[in-house]
Amino acid sequence: MKKVLSSLACGLILASTASADIARVEMGAGAWMQTPSGGITYTEGVGTGSDVSDEKEETNPYIWLLIKHPIPVVPNLRVEYVTLANTGTATGTFKDFTASGGKTSLDMTQYDIIPYYNILDNTAWITLDLGVDLKIVELDYKADGVTMVGSLDTSYSDTTSVVIPLAYARARVEIPATNIGLESDVKYISNGSSTVYDVRAKVDYTFDFTPLVQPALEMGYRVQKIDIDEQDVNGKMDLEFAGFYAGLMLRF
Repeated sequence: MKKVLSSLACGLILASTASADIARVEMGAGAWMQTPSGGITYTEGVGTGSDVSDEKEETNPYIWLLIKHPIPVVPNLRVEYVTLANTGTATGTFKDFTASGGKTSLDMTQYDIIPYYNILDNTAWITLDLGVDLKIVELDYKADGVTMVGSLDTSYSDTTSVVIPLAYARARVEIPATNIGLESDVKYISNGSSTVYDVRAKVDYTFDFTPLVQPALEMGYRVQKIDIDEQDVNGKMDLEFAGFYAGLMLRF
């Protein structure tokens, strides 16, 4: 029995080593069909303003790139890009304007820079990555049909950028004897009353046309939550973007 167990263990180790990639590059691009919900509120003194999402489905592009290398100490790298859009209706008093049914728009461009370590590399068909995500968010906010404070303008606009650090984890399972992979990743941070997370789950299929470049299809579901509620800030953002996505991949 001991010999049988030893043989099975050796076979598993050899299979895992053979399937592990010393270096790899993957990239993908597609469209995320997401529906926003929630809104933005502002409170100062007795005045309260609210900007409620219209919950209209938007289709936005995404791009990602993964680089794995054989240097143990240096983390691997994954970078991502996505744009998000939300339209809403503002009523009440805000810091720079008052509104009574004014139409608003919020455009967000996000860049994720993710250094990570490969904890399991297709070991028994399982991959596990752990790291950190630096999410760079560029926000462009506009409100039309409003009354500006100290101005005759009827429109308001503002742009800002923030960097949000999040914990990152990715798990992947290759289904044996198929070209199908199941994958999920989580980016998460919580501090006091504020929580930000970005969660995805997907299935992909790889075509074995050539061993050098392997095209693939991916389809999944993604939820992103941005709930910012700080005591020293009068504004609060509580938005969620959720929906299916699909795209093309290339593995080198």
